[in-house]
Amino acid sequence: MNKYPIEVGAVVVSKMGRDEGRRFLVVREVDSDFVLLADGKLRTMDHLKKKRRKHLKTTGVVVRELRDRLCEGAAVEDHEVRSWLKREEV
Repeated sequence: MNKYPIEVGAVVVSKMGRDEGRRFLVVREVDSDFVLLADGKLRTMDHLKKKRRKHLKTTGVVVRELRDRLCEGAAVEDHEVRSWLKREEV
């Protein structure tokens, strides 16, 4: 059982570190403690950020379109990640 339930495709906010307050999209689950994140700018799909789940706050938003594509292994572009994060900012 995962103590910090964060799923692929979720929009999260960093609570700790130099990226505190920044929004990210969860791209992949590494294990029960870590996930890989992207924001489409500094953390691109080619250069994902590994972060502990306990250092993230979920926004309650899951981008189902991107989640489905990520789970299937299909390509997701950086501009799509930026676009969804910008939509959820408002």
